[in-house]
Amino acid sequence: MTDQRRRPPSRDGRLTLVRDGREWPNTDASHMVEAGGIRWHAQRMGAGPKMLLVHGAGASTHSWRALAPLLARRFDILAPDLPGHGISDSLRSGVPSLPAMSTALNQLLGTLDFQPDIVVGHSAGAAILARMCLDGLIAPKLLVSLNGAFLPFEGLAGHLFPPIARLLFLNPIAPRLFAWSADKTAVSRLLRGMGSVIEPAGVDQYVRLFSNKAHVEGVLAMLANWDLVPLQRDLGKLKTPLALIAAAQDKAVPPETARQIQAKLPGARIERLRGLGHLAHEEDPALVAELVGRLADEAGFMPPNPQQGT
Repeated sequence: MTDQRRRPPSRDGRLTLVRDGREWPNTDASHMVEAGGIRWHAQRMGAGPKMLLVHGAGASTHSWRALAPLLARRFDILAPDLPGHGISDSLRSGVPSLPAMSTALNQLLGTLDFQPDIVVGHSAGAAILARMCLDGLIAPKLLVSLNGAFLPFEGLAGHLFPPIARLLFLNPIAPRLFAWSADKTAVSRLLRGMGSVIEPAGVDQYVRLFSNKAHVEGVLAMLANWDLVPLQRDLGKLKTPLALIAAAQDKAVPPETARQIQAKLPGARIERLRGLGHLAHEEDPALVAELVGRLADEAGFMPPNPQQGT
């Protein structure tokens, strides 16, 4: 059966490092990399055990703007923009489903010869990393989920959300309308709806992203083709140690979801964050960095020796 879903464009109208890099966080660590037939924007910083950071749907490397430099004090950090997001191209073939995103990210890792020791994913990024672990594409010693979106929406939302996203994606006017309406007030309201209040510079970056038609189209394409049912079915087979960081005020992925995942994976541990929402790593990056560092210590990655040279 022929797939009639429209593919997103590759680079037309997309943000670029040359044009938009002045206002992009941590551009001194930015690189453009050709892998899997697309151009990726990725940031690399720090030294030590290799750590891969994968953002969620609608975000970009900017979401790690404060957390990545803190983690880079003891880890070799790689943080890419997912296909269709930020400065990275969309997939050139196929649709941005969970397996396709996982395969594409694995091609980037192969090109960079980067085999992560620890992986950290936010929201849908955690689902991508879990899929990669299950499929044997990566073999980290620890998977850290930041408000990970592993499970399908429940009830009526689960039946309505993907079809609505698909209809919006198939409508060529919808991404443009979203981009036109993405002012600071609207974006701040969207973030508060996730239970998060972040600093003005972070809000400005989301405004910049959601004002870009190509980014919006990439996000809608991902949401339109996102199916978490197979991942939900396979989660019990996950062998990688899993730490679930769940923020108490998260209105996008309820913290109770962590308990549902732990029921499938009794070995998974839950770390709760009080007073923070879905974007906890942007609200309090120092707290999240400390927690990730402690989880890494417990997984066998020793912290740097303070007696050694600075």
